[in-house]
Amino acid sequence: MAPRGACQRRATLPVTALNASAAAPANGETLLEFPDNYLLIDLCGEHDRNLAVLEDRIGVQILRRGNRLAVMGDAEARARAAEVLRALYQRLESGKGLDLGDIDRELRMGPAGREAGPQEGDQTEMFGKGGPADRVEIRTRRKVVEPRTEAQKAYVRALFDHELAFGIGPAGTGKTYLAVAVGVSMFLGGHVDKIILSRPAVEAGERLGFLPGDAKEKVDPYMQPLYDALNDFLPQKQVQKMIEEKIIEIAPLAFMRGRTLSNAFIVLDEAQNATSMQMKMFLTRLGEGSRMVITGDRTQIDLPRGVPSGLIEAERLLHNVPKISFTRFTARDVVRHPLVAAIIEAYDADARARERLEDPG
Repeated sequence: MAPRGACQRRATLPVTALNASAAAPANGETLLEFPDNYLLIDLCGEHDRNLAVLEDRIGVQILRRGNRLAVMGDAEARARAAEVLRALYQRLESGKGLDLGDIDRELRMGPAGREAGPQEGDQTEMFGKGGPADRVEIRTRRKVVEPRTEAQKAYVRALFDHELAFGIGPAGTGKTYLAVAVGVSMFLGGHVDKIILSRPAVEAGERLGFLPGDAKEKVDPYMQPLYDALNDFLPQKQVQKMIEEKIIEIAPLAFMRGRTLSNAFIVLDEAQNATSMQMKMFLTRLGEGSRMVITGDRTQIDLPRGVPSGLIEAERLLHNVPKISFTRFTARDVVRHPLVAAIIEAYDADARARERLEDPG
């Protein structure tokens, strides 16, 4: 068997060489022929794991027959599986890799996601070269990030098109991850001079003095998700150097008071745990040449009882202000383990049931 990643070392046949023929409807089989066996190996995945994912998600059976794949099932499911397999093969032909995230994106977005490439004049145009097969792409030093749902795609476009953008929704929908990716891309492209990432350290009530270590060691546990995202997009040594040179700042929300943040890409994560006064303070830090992103989940507020969330208030006050973008995510946009979406939906259903009991009218 050829090694994984053979598509990076072997010239591929043009996409026009990809043929598919459907057998008679009576036998319930669609036969797809792929001219490049090396790419077919990558399409199937190690131990055919990619095919297994498609079988489970679409409800078909897929068998390998030489350089062909036989898809069996009802007509609608076969057509869907064939469409996805063709699209994934075309991705490999273009020289891109293929992982489970790419399969998930194709299953979620399909043709709409492929055809909605960068539009003329759109700032995301710098990350794509046009053409019907292009998606919105965020290029960083270590990887290319592509939105996996329609809401994620709208969110990424909003981050490039608006100086102030909100991403609101449940955990696992990529709000912070995509924001940091866009920040890194804009820095690498010379559009901003620094990246500022902040979170409310609400678990310690912003009073961190009792924790051991210096100021950085006290707050780092709360900032770790931001470090994790940065290390996905930049080499670790480069991240460390940029932090030392204050090109990247990672700090609690309380440390933002009194500053004017100019020529920077600024992210406030876990904004549901900012108080109203903290949110107003942070929003008014926005300076010339900067972009600001506010992310949060209204269902995970950890503020003391009776203290209103600044995120909820900001959404109420600013939702009609021109040039401010709001992107809202749901459980359908969760891109972590499938059980995460099921868990969120179960909690949401319980919350709705409780509301009906409390307010039967």
